[in-house]
Order: sequence, then structure tokens, then C-alpha cells
Amino acid sequence: MKTELTEFMKTLNANKKNLTRQQYRTIKGQAFAGDIKGAEKGLYKLLDRRCG
Repeated sequence: MKTELTEFMKTLNANKKNLTRQQYRTIKGQAFAGDIKGAEKGLYKLLDRRCG
């Protein structure tokens, strides 16, 4: 699980410029709470709305 969190945080930080501060903090909190799969889904949904 720790490696999953590390890899997800790399992805999240790489996309930080594409998110608002509140979106970043929400997704980060969700990941640290243990719901990495949900955080990934939320991140990709936000990026799809914003960039796609």
C-alpha cells in the first residue's frame, strides 16, 4: 500500500498545476485516508473535465 500511495502522489503532484487548491487538497486527503483507488478515479475525472 505504501508504494501505491507513493506512486499516486507522484502522479498527483505532476498534475497539481491542472487542479484548484481545493481539488488538490481533497484528492490528497482521500489518498492519505486509504482510498487510493477512489482518489485515482476522482483525479482522472477532474483532469478529464478540465483538460479534455
